[in-house]
Amino acid sequence: MKGIDMNFGTTRAWWVVLLVGILLVIGGFAYWIWPAAGFAVASQIFGWLLVLAGIVQLCVAAGPDHPKGWGWWIAGGVIDLFIGFMLVRSVILSEMVFPYFLAIIFIFWGVEAFINSAVGRRRKYWWLNIINGILLCLIGLFFLEAGWVSNMYMVSFLTAIAFIYWGATIAIAAYEMKPIKE
Repeated sequence: MKGIDMNFGTTRAWWVVLLVGILLVIGGFAYWIWPAAGFAVASQIFGWLLVLAGIVQLCVAAGPDHPKGWGWWIAGGVIDLFIGFMLVRSVILSEMVFPYFLAIIFIFWGVEAFINSAVGRRRKYWWLNIINGILLCLIGLFFLEAGWVSNMYMVSFLTAIAFIYWGATIAIAAYEMKPIKE
């Protein structure tokens, strides 16, 4: 079985990564449609989705056919688990630090995208990782600004956009991880 020559590598668990991406997109649209559900509910949902994403990242990295760059998967999984458990631990804590946690996540993923673009410069569309990195870092900086001014409406809008964008990028990455049958 020949795999795709991508930085992500291939894995048979690609469909689990796709499922996480779809759940994030659905969560984003649900939060966009029903913003009155409350800031606490959004932070709890996002916390549990981060826990799920962290577990999936650790399982993919620890599997027998782990992808290239598995160290980034482990680092991202540990960070996602830590932030997810902090968000679901206390509603009051999650409301106070929710924008800052999200800022850390998106800035980390933006830097990771920049590094992936530098590593994968031989690929045809390596520059898409640069655009992805710029967008993720901008979302992270917007979350920092929203947390500093305590603007809950801006955080709610950014959270919905972040869910949708993050889920779409994870779903696209899942298809890049799918093994090719010969």
